[in-house]
Amino acid sequence: MKLLLVEDDDHVGAALCAVLARHGFETVHARSGEEALRALLPAPARAFGVVLLDLGLPDLDGFQVCDRIRKVTDTPLIMVTARGDVRSRIHGLHLGADDYVVKPYDIGELLARIHAVSRRAPGPRTAADTADGPAAEAVALGPVVLEPATRRVTVDGADVQLTRKEFDLLALLARRPGVVFRREQIISEVWQTSWEGTGRTLEVHVASLRQKLGLPELIETVRGVGYRIAAPAAPQQSA
Repeated sequence: MKLLLVEDDDHVGAALCAVLARHGFETVHARSGEEALRALLPAPARAFGVVLLDLGLPDLDGFQVCDRIRKVTDTPLIMVTARGDVRSRIHGLHLGADDYVVKPYDIGELLARIHAVSRRAPGPRTAADTADGPAAEAVALGPVVLEPATRRVTVDGADVQLTRKEFDLLALLARRPGVVFRREQIISEVWQTSWEGTGRTLEVHVASLRQKLGLPELIETVRGVGYRIAAPAAPQQSA
């Protein structure tokens, strides 16, 4: 697999390129945001299997680079950065990052995440496609409506822009409102991996979904188990 590593620190970049090469990856090292954009954007969308993007770049903020990349290609992108606060994680996912790894990290963790995001191929089956019933049938969750055929989500008729993983996560939970989906099941179906380290990414995606939908109570946390869509209240019987 060919990777694009965006890292301004030559020492860190050289060491990581050497490690990735030992694991069979061909790595192109870009040292600035503009260099990364020149390497990625003119090329075919699948020229790189994965982009590893540092946020602390000398010319452009990594968030800007991610936003510009996402406007032209859906190449899997992992943010690799020292910014470990939840707000930065959520912002990165809002912009379309597939994953977020905080420095310092274990190389095994990074390799697992690279393999996990790279399993996605053009036109994959998603949680929405495998839901019970026709894939094109819209799903209503109170004011929230999911349209799997167009991957569109609206709240009270207003469009909400979700990333690919956010939509897949919401579509999975929407299969059976009120039923708890175990964390392991969600990670297996949405991220297509059983690696336990993806759990933190799941938490960040849930937080991002709650924020974007403006309905934090829609997705309930079942401590020690997983998540579920809040079952709609039964209509009251008139006397």
